[in-house]
Amino acid sequence: MKAAAIDSLRATALFRDLDEPTLVALAGRCVERRLARGEILFVGGSEATGLYVVVDGELRAFRENIDGREQVIHVERAGSTIAEVPVFDGGPYPSTVAANVDSVVLFIDKRDVKRLILEHPNIGLSALKLLAKRLRATSDLVESLALRDVGQRIARVLLAEAKSRGNRTSDGVVVTLGLTNSELAARVGSVREVVSRSFTRMQNDGFIALKGRSITILDEVRLAELASDD
Repeated sequence: MKAAAIDSLRATALFRDLDEPTLVALAGRCVERRLARGEILFVGGSEATGLYVVVDGELRAFRENIDGREQVIHVERAGSTIAEVPVFDGGPYPSTVAANVDSVVLFIDKRDVKRLILEHPNIGLSALKLLAKRLRATSDLVESLALRDVGQRIARVLLAEAKSRGNRTSDGVVVTLGLTNSELAARVGSVREVVSRSFTRMQNDGFIALKGRSITILDEVRLAELASDD
C-alpha cells in the first residue's frame, strides 16, 4: 500500500516536489479509504480534519440549492487533492463530497500538512497556485450559471471531457461521461428534462451522436461555437 500511496502523492500538484524520504514518511501517515459509488466522503459544514488525495475514481464536490437540488462545484479524479481550503483557513468543509464511481482516497491530517509546509515552503507556493486555480474555476462556474444557457454549459463540459480523456476516432471524439442526465444536470445547474432536450437538439443539429452514456462529438468546431459567449 505504501508504494501506491507514494505514487499517488507524487502525482499531486501539492506534494510532487517533496524528496523521496519525505514522501515515504508522509505515505506512512496516510489513511486509505474506499468509497462505493454515491457514498459521501464528508458533508459540507462539518469540521475539517484534513485533506484527501484521490488515488482512483471520481468524486464531486457540491452544495444543495434552496429547492434541494445539487449544484456541482468541481469534479476531481486521480492525482487531485480535495479540501485544501479548510486546511489552510481553519474553517469547516465548504461543500459535500461524494463518489461518482467506486473510488479510493488517502486522508492526510491537517496537522501533518501544516508541518510539511513549515518544513518545505515550496509546498506553500504550490498550494497558492492550486487555490488560485480553484478560485478561477469557481469564478468561471458563477459566470457560466449567470450568463450561459444550459446548451452552452453542456457543450463546455463535453469539450472539457474530450480534451482530458476523449478517444479520437474516424467518426469523431468519443467521450464516456459516466454520469446520468440527472447527475449532469447537477453539474451544469439545471434539471434532467432540460439536459435531455439539449442532448436531443445537439444530436438533431449534427453536433453529437448518442449511444447510451457514450457520446461522439461529430463536429468540434460547431460545438465550440455553441459553447462560446457569442
